[in-house]
Amino acid sequence: MDKAVPTAAEAVADIEDGASLAVGGFGLVGVPDTLIRALYEQGAGGLSVVSNNCGTDGHGLGILLAAGRIRRVTGSYIGNNAEFARRYLHGGLEVELTPQGTLAERLRAGGCGIPAFYTPAGIGSQVAHGGLPRRHTADGRVAAVSRSKEVREFDGRAHVLEHAITTDFALVRAARGDRHGNLVFARTARNFNPLAAMAGRITVAEVEELVEPGELDPDHVHLPGIFVRRVVALTPQQAAHKPVERRTVRAA
Repeated sequence: MDKAVPTAAEAVADIEDGASLAVGGFGLVGVPDTLIRALYEQGAGGLSVVSNNCGTDGHGLGILLAAGRIRRVTGSYIGNNAEFARRYLHGGLEVELTPQGTLAERLRAGGCGIPAFYTPAGIGSQVAHGGLPRRHTADGRVAAVSRSKEVREFDGRAHVLEHAITTDFALVRAARGDRHGNLVFARTARNFNPLAAMAGRITVAEVEELVEPGELDPDHVHLPGIFVRRVVALTPQQAAHKPVERRTVRAA
């Protein structure tokens, strides 16, 4: 029952080339930076990543992206990541864009054992009828596009069929966790972390504070330990590392 692992390096040591990963975080909030950096040092490549976005230049998944370790991304937002855009538009990255809420539900469905579901999100767009560029050639021409999806009508409204997502591994970050893998997330860092954790067959969580079993109030647990295989306690310095993607201040 003790799922604590001494180091992040040990926690990600068995992630192999070509593995699929669900990674928590939104922008730079709740991103498992320590596990991502450990994976960068470990050297695995050819990764398929499922994440809301792919970090930013020099932060989060952007580190693996810049190193050429990621071959495919399923996400909903490219954001302020110039390297992501460059690789996507010049043939270095396959990208599956999906509506943000749909991505969240696909991860949750994967964790719940639901193979697919219908949603109205995307009806009337390329999300449903296909044609979204998924891969480009080196000179920027479209090499592959998304396929059309099944559409059915429920109560007089069209819905598109979306398939659940499961991955080989998941990397997430929590504010508190116990040795049994029960996790508590802080405010907006809750974002995609519980959903990514549910979708991974082997989920690794970095926690800012590791406590003993029984110290977490069961009513306050956001993700039960059944979904978590490994827990890594961060150092105070690692826990304090919380970069801001875009700092906005008000004039005095």
